[in-house]
Amino acid sequence: MSIRILIIEDEPAVASVIRKALAEEGYDASVAMDGASAWEFINRFEYELLIMDVMIPGINGLDLCRKVRGQKIHTPILLLTALGSVDNIVTGLDAGADDYLTKPFKIAELLARVRSLLRRQPAGANGLVAGRGNSLVFADITLNLDEKNARRKDLRIELTATEYRLLEYLMRNPRKVLSRMDILEKVWGYDFQLNTKTVDVYINYLRKKLEEGAGSRVIHTVVGMGYILKEE
Repeated sequence: MSIRILIIEDEPAVASVIRKALAEEGYDASVAMDGASAWEFINRFEYELLIMDVMIPGINGLDLCRKVRGQKIHTPILLLTALGSVDNIVTGLDAGADDYLTKPFKIAELLARVRSLLRRQPAGANGLVAGRGNSLVFADITLNLDEKNARRKDLRIELTATEYRLLEYLMRNPRKVLSRMDILEKVWGYDFQLNTKTVDVYINYLRKKLEEGAGSRVIHTVVGMGYILKEE
């Protein structure tokens, strides 16, 4: 699955240059033009990195940083700003940013900062699921991201590639209701030729494998809304 990055920048030309550069490096980059839209995207989708201008309409970059960290979302944040004084840098870092790049900047430097921040990011960096090495852990389920396999308690669970991606998405978003469309877009991609019934089928496949010999249900249906990963 590609690495998803959200660019929060109100200057269309700057946003376009950054998005193009990231796309050429193989990243899946999206753009939000203001703080309110960015906040909506952050709550709806999972990103591995946020690239955020400080001076954006609505919720400014510093306040958006504080909101993100206040929600215990630990996705790395790279702040962009024309204000390069030491005091401004300290303010940005205190607000929750992981790194700071002043305008104008070279794209090569931006990409280097992106690579550095992504290397630092642990599994489950959204802070909602614990990690053990390069694994995701929820309750008694462990998903090994290197070996692409899962265990529940001491039982190994054999997963197909699609079931693995589905479980990974659920474990990166625990205790959060995920709509069928969100799951379809994230697991199967935006160019899917499927309908949401496909999600129901694979949820049932995954449930059977997780519950066989292990007992309690962890993938629950929220009627009319979607699915949620939570303890019984």
